Amino acid sequence: MAGGFVDAGNLKRAHLYEYKITGYFIFACIVAALGGSLFGYDLGVSGGVTSMDDFLVEFFPDVYRRKHAHLRETDYCKYDDQVLTLFTSSLYFAALVSTFGASYVTRSRGRRASILVGAVSFFTGAIVNAFAKNIAMLIIGRCFLGAGIGFSNQAVPLYLSEMAPAKVRGAVNQLFQLTTCLGILVANFINYGTEKIHPWGWRLSLGLATVPATIMFVGGIFLPETPNSLVEQGELEEARRVLEKVRGTTRVDAEFADLVDASNEARAIKHPFRNLLARKNRPQFIIGALAIPAFQQLTGMNSILFYAPVLFQSLGFSNDASLFSSVITNAALVVGALISMALVDKFGRRAFFLEAGTEMFFVMIAVTITLALKFGEGKPIPKGIGIFLVIAICLFVLAYGRSWGPLGWLVPSELFPLEMRSAGQSVVVCVNMIFTALIAQCFLISLCHLKYGIFLLFGGLIFIMSAFIFFLLPETKQVPIEEVYLLWQNHWFWKRIVGPGPASASQV
Repeated sequence: MAGGFVDAGNLKRAHLYEYKITGYFIFACIVAALGGSLFGYDLGVSGGVTSMDDFLVEFFPDVYRRKHAHLRETDYCKYDDQVLTLFTSSLYFAALVSTFGASYVTRSRGRRASILVGAVSFFTGAIVNAFAKNIAMLIIGRCFLGAGIGFSNQAVPLYLSEMAPAKVRGAVNQLFQLTTCLGILVANFINYGTEKIHPWGWRLSLGLATVPATIMFVGGIFLPETPNSLVEQGELEEARRVLEKVRGTTRVDAEFADLVDASNEARAIKHPFRNLLARKNRPQFIIGALAIPAFQQLTGMNSILFYAPVLFQSLGFSNDASLFSSVITNAALVVGALISMALVDKFGRRAFFLEAGTEMFFVMIAVTITLALKFGEGKPIPKGIGIFLVIAICLFVLAYGRSWGPLGWLVPSELFPLEMRSAGQSVVVCVNMIFTALIAQCFLISLCHLKYGIFLLFGGLIFIMSAFIFFLLPETKQVPIEEVYLLWQNHWFWKRIVGPGPASASQV
């Protein structure tokens, strides 16, 4: 489980690891994974709230008037308002700043500490938003929410990867994506109900974010720290005790020895962020810290999650129909996550990336052609075209939900050795949030100016990222984290950068 560039001879102990799936392990993973529900609930609730009339009347009256001037017609520019999009994107700008503080807390105080800090910050933001009286209060609340997401997204994927045995690490890590998806779906149902409560339904939608934050905080109090983190902090006896309890056996000598070896390597690294740039870490930095988190957002999926109700209204759906359509699409996201959890450790990460990427590319092309041929500004949406668009977006969401959604968090968390894991995950979250914020801030204005071309742009980006995965990402399924570095030494391209390794490391 730990990672590190230690002697190759010491890395042959992975086959000696023993484990059972214990109730203690299941409890720890489920509670930690609730961090995803914070991220998911906000993704789901913010788009719905920004389409509610009562919210728009109070804070964005110009958008409200523009919306009702074209209530049942297609108008790509209904919601083109940069302050309105700042309401959404401010959270992600705050998250990317907070992730560097989260890195320090995660490394020095442990993964559990970051999870608790994230829960408190998210709770505070939800309260401020629920009682907001002006746009400034909304933005401040969003910044608290963003800090909470920065901490939880930094710590939770690491926590799950470190607690999980290698053979089930993919499924366990994807609990984060599953709770994210469930958070989105629950938020959609809540929006569908609160939209009918006038004039304060939107406040209830925002305020209910306190519920997952409270659950995560209370559960987090009882969470064990990961053995990796305890070893990193020098608490060897406690680390051994937790490892035995999590694995359900006292025969953990091999795994514990690898943890200690990796920790000794980690202590020699005084500047983990600088170490990210070292030649031997170049593949992890490029693939895990930069490319995958950026590509995850450039699929266009979060644009659909943020603005599903707004998007459907822009395409001519009524308010109720748009919220209901977003519920359907997000149900597809949950199904996709369940498929990935069940099969990713059997078929591997690359297979899901490439198969789903192909499907997403063709869906984006189909949506582009449909909008280009059948839509004109100011024309009502034909019912058949509306049904086709919902089905197409559901297929896109289903593909994303089993590929870039969960694997965008799983794969980076598998790649970094212990000495730079917290720093690496900070860069992952930071890059993810930069692109999330940019997409959130730019999507509506891009929809206004590019019209159907925005979907063609996303299709082209999906083609590029699928090619990147095909040529440059080795398969990591069931590879212990402490042996992942051997993959680079035997990869056709990366071995030129890090140097060749033993031929016995066969997974390329």
